[in-house]
Amino acid sequence: MDVGRPASLDDLRLRVAALAEGFTPRLRDAARYAIEHPNDIALNAVAAVSARSGIAASAFIRMAQALGFTGYGELQRLFQQPLQQAAPPSWRERVRHYGGEQAIDDASDPAAVLRAFSQANALSLEHLRDDAAALPLAEAIRRIRRARHVFVLGLRRSYAVASYLAYALARVGRPSIQLTGLGGAVAEQARAAGPRDLLVAISFPPYAADTLRVCEQVRAAGGQRLAITDTVLSPVAHEADLVLQVNDAELLGFRSLTSAMCLAQTLAMGVAFADRRQRGAEAGAALEDIDC
Repeated sequence: MDVGRPASLDDLRLRVAALAEGFTPRLRDAARYAIEHPNDIALNAVAAVSARSGIAASAFIRMAQALGFTGYGELQRLFQQPLQQAAPPSWRERVRHYGGEQAIDDASDPAAVLRAFSQANALSLEHLRDDAAALPLAEAIRRIRRARHVFVLGLRRSYAVASYLAYALARVGRPSIQLTGLGGAVAEQARAAGPRDLLVAISFPPYAADTLRVCEQVRAAGGQRLAITDTVLSPVAHEADLVLQVNDAELLGFRSLTSAMCLAQTLAMGVAFADRRQRGAEAGAALEDIDC
């Protein structure tokens, strides 16, 4: 069946999210890699992408055809469009970032590690800034404001982001509960979530199993779900009511939290300013005392 051809990368992400359930595991792997490494697709032949990713070239070709393209070359031209429109310095920075080509000359030198990791974080924030208009931020803020209670869950490396978001939402006057999982009781903590509540689930590869179980538990209870994760193909994004994609840098196996934390700050600030508009300008002075 002809499903049409995506006209932009945003269209492609939506198409992948809609069709991923019908993909084979290898096609899902190829689609995930393409979304997470757009410049690899834009700048390399399918054989080179296959070598980089460890995924068969035929999987990329079949994935392109499943999305409505005649083949890999036509898919590649779609990925090349943003690069052709970008200023040369931004283009070069993106290639180094997405290609994972940033290197540390001497990993035993803490200053060199700090410089490299700082640069990787800066690039992550640049990508988040460039993608800001495509993120459903206004809808995420609306759902947070309308929820009876907001449950925030992030385990392992995502714990810090979840902890900050729960704290910041409470500071701006929104009822929020962090599901910590202390004592292995995360499922019991999540039982309080019902149809009028919202779960903000934050998770990145390799995706905490307890986070996925709570997502299913809250869905079964009729609660809404906002996923903050790396791709629409993430298991945390599966059947979520809304997905916010954010990709932090990774350096020598360490993943940054810079962009995810920036997104959490944006949500809390968005709620605060929306509440201020609703209450009127006289509430403005209170925002200075929030201390988030």
